[in-house]
Amino acid sequence: MNMPNHSGSAPFVLSVLDNAFTGVSHTAEDTFQEMIALAKLADKRGFQRFWMSEHHAMPGASVPSPQMMVARLTGETERIRLGAGGIMLPNHVPLVIAEQFGMLDAMAPGRIDLGLGRALGTDGATASALRRHKAANDEFPQQVAELLGFLENSFPKDHPYHAVHAVPGPWQAEQNRVPPSKTAADVWILGSSTYSAHLAAKLGRPYAFALQFGNADVLSAMRIYRENFRPSKILAKPYCLVSIGAIADEDPVEARRQSTSSAMAMLRMFQRKPFALLPPDEVAAFQGNMQERQIIEQYTDQTLHGTAAEVAKGLEDLQEQTGVDEVMMVVQGYSRRAQSRTVELIADHYGMPNH
Repeated sequence: MNMPNHSGSAPFVLSVLDNAFTGVSHTAEDTFQEMIALAKLADKRGFQRFWMSEHHAMPGASVPSPQMMVARLTGETERIRLGAGGIMLPNHVPLVIAEQFGMLDAMAPGRIDLGLGRALGTDGATASALRRHKAANDEFPQQVAELLGFLENSFPKDHPYHAVHAVPGPWQAEQNRVPPSKTAADVWILGSSTYSAHLAAKLGRPYAFALQFGNADVLSAMRIYRENFRPSKILAKPYCLVSIGAIADEDPVEARRQSTSSAMAMLRMFQRKPFALLPPDEVAAFQGNMQERQIIEQYTDQTLHGTAAEVAKGLEDLQEQTGVDEVMMVVQGYSRRAQSRTVELIADHYGMPNH
């Protein structure tokens, strides 16, 4: 893994995660075009990486397959690293993921990230349709080991998959008598609990902690990761990032309004309703009980929202508290303009390049 440089004049490395939020009255086609534009903007402004998350059966999130959008973005961007943040590995066959990300690295050598998570990425019934057996979540460490075996063509001779090879990959290069690729997808371990911290440390892999889901214990997770880290051929010392929701606008009131849509979507999930992004005016008119309003307020406040300076201060405070190497903004809001404006304003605030 190549160590990234600070983004422009920002005090730490900055990246972007796009959940393909698709508000009520918006189409998936609109969202995809705006995601492409956002990735190109992040590339142009010098952000380190652009990730997308896997979600299923949610009207408010349009990417069930981040790798498909990554494939498109390899031809739309030049510098920025592209990846899945993440692939929910229990939903997939490891060999297929190894093949797909081998293809992606061949299309954009040295620019592909493969973030691995074990969350559902959806509701229980949809997870059952995806996974077919209930124990899939418990097998995550074994699935990661299997995936790495395919990516690196490193199964021992007594392994049942020793003669099974992911193509493109090292085995294909050997068979075709060409030099092996000098690059491969960087494999990250993702999580929002201490479970993932132990696994990332054991494997010597970079670690990404998702703070956008709530008040998880990020400090304990980072301590566990650093204290238990085992150097690997991929990474000599710990490398970690934390992601958090962010909305910046010249008008801080508008930034907060935009934040209420994703907060309302979270409340809907708790009520076993579809994750849908309602317009801010509709959220404001919602006549909920005290507990429902408290949930909306809680999730609104967990997103960094305000002017660029206020959001930047929140990012800097978070980095100082956690000591992470990198901070990833999870761009949010009902309006896709709110998301692109966040990226532009933060880049301007830090004087990041405009290639």
